[in-house]
Amino acid sequence: MKAIFHADKNWGIGKDNKLMFSLPKDMKFFRETTTGKVVVMGLNTLRSFPGGKPLKNRVNIVLCPEDVEGALTVHNLGELFAEVGKYPPDDVFVVGGASVYRALLPYCTEALVTKVEEDGGADVFVPDLDADADFVLVRAGEPEEDNGHIIRFCIYQNTRVKEIDI
Repeated sequence: MKAIFHADKNWGIGKDNKLMFSLPKDMKFFRETTTGKVVVMGLNTLRSFPGGKPLKNRVNIVLCPEDVEGALTVHNLGELFAEVGKYPPDDVFVVGGASVYRALLPYCTEALVTKVEEDGGADVFVPDLDADADFVLVRAGEPEEDNGHIIRFCIYQNTRVKEIDI
């Protein structure tokens, strides 16, 4: 399982249940990376998608207490782990939100992070992987411009992946 997200310089990932930046290159990367794969999210992340609908051409798994139309709903981590265990681990991507990242990052082999080199005024954050002893930055792309913002595509590797126990 892998995590994928963009974060500002303070590891903020969103504001008012929306992305803080419009980043076409990052969206293209997200689309190309997750299409045909499995995406795992919480209910607020699903609601933040266009029309509040699951993403097309992906298996959408929503971790939440209520059933969601058009997506596979799991109600706890045990159910989630049983479901994602049906897929190759490299085909499963955690896509948000903050509480889902906090719960699942320890189980992710990698985090694909598009770092935005500014403060986006976030109201939700993920753990600072630069300060997490379990994560190592293994690739930091060159800075590039994306819709007026400087971004860098990075890969963090989890050196102590927790085993999924079903």
